[in-house]
Amino acid sequence: MTLEIQNLHVRTEEREILHGVDLVVRRGETHALMGPNGSGKSTLANTLMGSPSYEVTDGRILLNGEDLTEAETDERAKAGLFMAFQYPATIPGVSVANFMRMAVNAKRDEPIKVKDFGNLLRENMDLLRISRDFTSRYLNEGFSGGEKKRAEILQLAMLQPDFAVLDETDSGLDIDALRIVADGVNAMRSDERGFLIITHYTRVLNYVRPDFVHIMIDGRIVREGRSELADELEDKGYEWVREEVAAGAG
Repeated sequence: MTLEIQNLHVRTEEREILHGVDLVVRRGETHALMGPNGSGKSTLANTLMGSPSYEVTDGRILLNGEDLTEAETDERAKAGLFMAFQYPATIPGVSVANFMRMAVNAKRDEPIKVKDFGNLLRENMDLLRISRDFTSRYLNEGFSGGEKKRAEILQLAMLQPDFAVLDETDSGLDIDALRIVADGVNAMRSDERGFLIITHYTRVLNYVRPDFVHIMIDGRIVREGRSELADELEDKGYEWVREEVAAGAG
């Protein structure tokens, strides 16, 4: 089972941002997509989830062989794709528990029984070391950056998708919050799930070691390798990659 991006070209009203991206994530694999700010990483993430702000002008997005290029966001989620947002929305008046229950029911033919939902929620909260009073609060209202990301990872644990895209999940986190989120991701890694972690920092990759690393610059994936490639970026930054690309183009 795979999440496959084929020759993806994406534009906004102003300009083309992605210029032919190819990427394959298989279940059981963790991939990191890295690049400087403005390289197109979040555009790719939002396009994968069907954001109307971005237009696919060429290429395809396939999930387990099913073409989702034109699918609505809820159809992608039901097919097994999940995204943790860089800036999760605040929903006043809706508790974390009620939101989680709605999300779980959206993927089911029959609503989950209250007792079963409660057991599932407690099990995943224990797994992620989240206090019980957390779920009675309104979703993301007054949450710290770490609490918002923890809520996203809890949703991931509750929904059990085939593939999870984490867009800048490490942004704005202190070291303790980063470790909690990373521990949650590591607890969710398995042969049944693939991850695409999008970041421009290497620090989260010190806790969640990827199987593969891809570097995106100016809307193209220009370098790929194993986890050691992230270590190289930590030492040398992105400029050496830009220079290599420029030399190759020359």
